[in-house]
This record gives sequence, structure tokens and C-alpha cells, in this order.
Amino acid sequence: MNPSLESPTLRLITIPVSHYCEKARWALDRLQVDYVEEAHAPLFSRLATWQLGAGAQVPVLVTQTEVVADSTRILQYSDHVFASEHKLYPNDPDLRREVEELEELFDTRLGVSLRCWVYFHLLPRKDLTLKMWCEGTPTLEQRLSRTLFPLTRQLITQALDVNAESETTAFSETKNIFEMVNQRLSDGRRYLVGNTFTAADLTFAALAAPVLMPKEYGVTLFEFEELPPEMAVQVAKLQAMPAAAYALRLFREERHNVQPTSANLAGG
Repeated sequence: MNPSLESPTLRLITIPVSHYCEKARWALDRLQVDYVEEAHAPLFSRLATWQLGAGAQVPVLVTQTEVVADSTRILQYSDHVFASEHKLYPNDPDLRREVEELEELFDTRLGVSLRCWVYFHLLPRKDLTLKMWCEGTPTLEQRLSRTLFPLTRQLITQALDVNAESETTAFSETKNIFEMVNQRLSDGRRYLVGNTFTAADLTFAALAAPVLMPKEYGVTLFEFEELPPEMAVQVAKLQAMPAAAYALRLFREERHNVQPTSANLAGG
């Protein structure tokens, strides 16, 4: 029996639009874990995580006995603790190792690079950035985010080293990862490792989502027509790749094909 059906509801602390938070949300939904999403805007998410001793990053999963920070740790923890027929990591040691290596690659290269690249293009657009940050967050945080926007933008620019040079490097890195996935899929396989959907597939799709804008994403993303023109040109190049079609198929076929027992968004 799924332990989540017998346990008090868990909390998932997020910045809802974050692709790393989408990774955790998707995994919990797939494993049918009973949880409530506690949504925060940037800066305010840090207040929530610091109080738990979980540092400054989201997502953070709060259970009755543990505070699990980092999306990959949340996947590994949940896959181990919550019994499910939809496991994310293979039992075969060699296949599991391959999944974990790809997951680490996507986490440290794709996710980081794409975040930097998207922020470079969107931070100058206050309207679009606030829309991206604030969906599902408490009303007070939405109001304060508008007031504090110059400070938040400066802090994020510094923390993520967002500048013209890093933008070029970040897009090149993103394109390289897409091309690597293209090559891996070129033999006709449906999934990256083995014959089933795993954490490797989930991680690539979730972390690529900011340039794919799938309708099945956990919250509403921006529309292609809203993007700055120079960003839209590069997004279109990525969307034309086989890796993009593969990720969008995963969202269509895998994102909501397992009904979660609960996945409420706690805003205010």
C-alpha cells in the first residue's frame, strides 16, 4: 500500500514556474504521493526554506520526519519510500547507473544553462518576469514582488551570473544537450534508457520545458508570441529538434497519465 495514503499530507515548497520544481511535482504526481504544494515567489521562497534549515534552493519536500532538498534527492527519496508501479529508477544496477548519470548531466548542464539563458532574455521584461514568478503564490508576495522587482532582478543576475557572455555559453550548452539527446534517440528508441519511462526522461523533459512551453506543465508558462524577438528565434531552433518533439510527447503521454491522490496548490 502507498504509505502516503496512511500519512499526513506532505509539503512541497516551490517557486511554481521553476523547471526543477516541475521535475519534483511530476515525480510526486506519478508516484501518487499525497502532497500540498506551498508556492512562493523568489526571495520569499528563501524565507520558507531557511526556516527549515534547507538552504536557499527549491524544491524542498517536507515530510513528518525529514526535510528533503534538491529535486534529484526528492525523486530518489520518493521512489524509494512510496511504493508504486510507476517507479522512476530501474531495479537493474547497470540501467539505474545509466539513468542517474543522465539525470546528473541534465541537472548540472541543461537545467543550469537554460535557467541562465531564459533569465538573460526575460529579466529586462518586468511584466513577463512577474507573470512567470507569481502564478499561484500568495497575494501579498505578488504585491511585494512588484515593489521589490529591481532588487530581486539584481540579486538573481548576480547569483546566476547572467550577462551577455554567459548567455552565449548557456545557449550553446543547451543546444549541445539537445543534440546529444537527438543522437541517443536516432536509433528509434522511445525512452533514453531501457524500454520504460525513467527519471532520465522526466528530468530532460522537465528541465527543457522553459523553451518548449508544454500545455501540460504544472503551471501556465508564457506563450511563444510573448517572447522577445531575439529569444523567439533561438527557441524556434530548439523546438525544431527531435529532442524537443520527444520531450513534448513525454508531457502529453506521461505527465498526467497517472492521477495523483492530491496535488493542491497552496497560495493565498
